[in-house]
Amino acid sequence: MSRTAEIARDTKETKIRVLVDLDGTGVSEISTGIGFYDHMLESFARHGGIDLKVETQGDLHIDMHHTVEDTGIVLGQAVKQALDGFKSIRRFGHAYIPMDETLTRCALDLSNRPYLIWKVEYKTPKVGEMDTELFKEFHHAFAMNAGACVHLETLYGGNSHHIAESGFKALARALRQAIELDPKTHGRAPSTKGVL
Repeated sequence: MSRTAEIARDTKETKIRVLVDLDGTGVSEISTGIGFYDHMLESFARHGGIDLKVETQGDLHIDMHHTVEDTGIVLGQAVKQALDGFKSIRRFGHAYIPMDETLTRCALDLSNRPYLIWKVEYKTPKVGEMDTELFKEFHHAFAMNAGACVHLETLYGGNSHHIAESGFKALARALRQAIELDPKTHGRAPSTKGVL
């Protein structure tokens, strides 16, 4: 069973193409025009065990908001499409990620009932050139479009780079568990409803 997807989105603000292979090895090609965001998505792919290609051209002459949010939308759509009705997966995942002084946890349910609980505070308004408020925009866009209930919380931390990166890694590691194939489902969606 191939768990791959390719999604393209073309608007007046962004032009995006995302390819995912949920059963990859974490290989990525990322180009968004935002260096730190590229770094975060590369980390997401590596720790999620997902092969990922992202090509984003956005209206960066205005700001980074559309580029970040719309890429999260398309990535979420691609993951959801590759999951093909959430059949045969473990569904739930969780992770704790320590990075020096920072500790972040993520719990995730691929339930097709999207939600985001965000308990993350940054000490600075930017990491590099990227506004730290945009990290919530990415996670919200991803959760809503992947059909994921995501609870992300930084328990403590001081360095904004570590807070951001531990969040992306925690999401990736939780997702890696949740998308893992579970032979006990016998090809069905992991729900008493029979469908998610």
